[in-house]
Amino acid sequence: MLSWDKQDTIWPMARFYPALFVFLWSTGFIGAKYGLPYAEPLSFLLLRYLLVIVLMTAAAVIAGAPWPRTIRAWCHLAVAGILMQAVYLGGVFLAIKQGLPAGMVSLLVGLQPLLTAFLAIIVLGEVVRRRQWIGLVLGISGTALVLSGRIEGGFALAGVWPALCALVGITLGALYQKRFCPHFDWRTGSAIQFVAAALVTLPVAACFEGFHLELTGQFVFALSWLVLVLSLGAISLLNYLIRHGSAVNVASLFYLVPPVTALIAWALFGETLSVVSLSGLVVAVTGVALVRKT
Repeated sequence: MLSWDKQDTIWPMARFYPALFVFLWSTGFIGAKYGLPYAEPLSFLLLRYLLVIVLMTAAAVIAGAPWPRTIRAWCHLAVAGILMQAVYLGGVFLAIKQGLPAGMVSLLVGLQPLLTAFLAIIVLGEVVRRRQWIGLVLGISGTALVLSGRIEGGFALAGVWPALCALVGITLGALYQKRFCPHFDWRTGSAIQFVAAALVTLPVAACFEGFHLELTGQFVFALSWLVLVLSLGAISLLNYLIRHGSAVNVASLFYLVPPVTALIAWALFGETLSVVSLSGLVVAVTGVALVRKT
């Protein structure tokens, strides 16, 4: 196993990483839908974090991957991990558990590209071109169209706050990592980030949950999928994309998550897609293409 820097020169397939990331990340809501009926949200996440820590640490030790050399580097990775894992995932899982439809969660978190664009100008000094602003607006418009016929009425307003916290977490986490963690091995860096997320999640889960889990086949499948595909696959790809692309370009990919999730739900669960939803998918893809066009 190689560090990202070495892989860049070996794998020309890196051009397909954004599409692969969008697909893998989109399956996260499906995994949550399968697993949350059998576990409390933070307890579910804590178990997920612990399994990822074991696997990533083992991979790092076997490969002889380098660990950060300074306390400051460890702290920066920990902060990014808390924001991108504990705050983001905790917010998403809590929102769904409290009755907010997954479509609404996707829509709220889907505001990330616009929020990132504003903050990237201030924090990173990135230049957002007019074409990219148009693409960002098209992206959120397309996402809203895709989800317009899929968001049920009468949802619990209490779930909105965790979803908004998730939006802030993933936005600030990506910007923080782009600014303060420019170089790190993806195995050791991920292990550190998940340790930090677990340390933050553990006391909250201990205070408000009873660590209740039902080890059904469906729960084990969901947990395995979220650990292996999301935490190891998608998160590693996200770390790569953050390092090698602008914050706005990377954030724009999140516009595609709700539409792709809708397509996956259609394929797996037979959920219908209206003409409006399909039109929204085209609009969202066009918006992302405008943002990422070089």
